[in-house]
Amino acid sequence: MPSSRIKLREFLGSTAGKRSRPGASEPREPAALQAYWDVVAMIPAGKVSTYGEVARMAGFPGRARQAGKAMRLVPPGMHLPWHRVVGAGGRIVFPKSSASFREQARRLRSEGVRVTQGRVDRGALL
Repeated sequence: MPSSRIKLREFLGSTAGKRSRPGASEPREPAALQAYWDVVAMIPAGKVSTYGEVARMAGFPGRARQAGKAMRLVPPGMHLPWHRVVGAGGRIVFPKSSASFREQARRLRSEGVRVTQGRVDRGALL
């Protein structure tokens, strides 16, 4: 079992029922969140995966946005390799001027992934 397992019941008690906007697609079941997190935990250093591929591997094909929502719900201290998940075509999804963009690019480069103009090298995609 990956080390990303946490006590979801305790975590979800503070987030249950909260939605970012009416009708927003989000994982509602603790098992769904855990499925996304387990897939991300298995992405090896030096490789990346897209949100769509994470969703497919978690058993939710076509739910890339839901995978993104699951990544936003990662509790502090879980230490998931969030930086190894990118948008379609290998694009870093954060705005280029943001601290998150710079941090993701820095972490990927430290693992040997080439990042050029906000996109990762195709060879790094799983």
